Amino acid sequence: MADATPLIHPTALIDPAAELDSSVQVGAYSVIGPHVKIGAGTVVGPHAVIEGHTTIGQGNQIFQFTSLGAVNQDKKYKGEPCELIIGDRNTIREFSTYHIGTVQGGGVTRLGHDNWMMAYTHLAHDCVVGNHTIFANNAQIAGHVVVGDWVILGAYTCVHQFVRIGAHGMTGMGSVLLADQPPFVMSEGHPAGARSMNFEGLRRRGFSPDRIAAVKAMHKALYREGLTLEQAKARIADITASHPEAEADVNLMLDFLAATTPQRGIVR
Repeated sequence: MADATPLIHPTALIDPAAELDSSVQVGAYSVIGPHVKIGAGTVVGPHAVIEGHTTIGQGNQIFQFTSLGAVNQDKKYKGEPCELIIGDRNTIREFSTYHIGTVQGGGVTRLGHDNWMMAYTHLAHDCVVGNHTIFANNAQIAGHVVVGDWVILGAYTCVHQFVRIGAHGMTGMGSVLLADQPPFVMSEGHPAGARSMNFEGLRRRGFSPDRIAAVKAMHKALYREGLTLEQAKARIADITASHPEAEADVNLMLDFLAATTPQRGIVR
């Protein structure tokens, strides 16, 4: 009987100090450095480079020509052992580049679970991306950006450093995000402006009519009544009285807005 196809292609260069589960597959000509750890069931395509202090979880699909764990593009970086941490069941497509963190930013760039990252996506140093997100082709986020769960970034979206994007948000193709985008908001433009809430996405995720009605009320308070941000926050806090099922959604919005600085502001 012929031997089974080897999980590690003979042309792959894997440092003996790297820690790979016995079920990991590595394609031809890929390079994996000494401080890399890869969990069970992850598949690394051909010509990928995984270096630095990089930890990758289980069941990921990493396509050809990706670069993971390279030194960040921050001039302050002096070679400290910062990290890139990738969770489970992510799909990372061709030519994506994810860098390690910096000491000044906490030392870790982090990608959560179940994310769909299309070709040419970029995670700069110290970014934190949640779970179940979709980054379309060429979506690029600068250093220290925080992206909540279930966010969708349209193709060619660019996000300024230190910007936060709240859960369930979405951007249109070619958007340039210069301010914080609250949860549930859909934005587009250069610079991006708020256009609506992601109601269709919420329905697909099983949000009840009452919860969606609460999101509509939050949208009205933020964008339709001419209120200041402080006035809008007070109005939003009252929404749970008429929509008790949406208490967690209201708290999500209020927590996000509480962390928004006057210097950054929110998309308008």
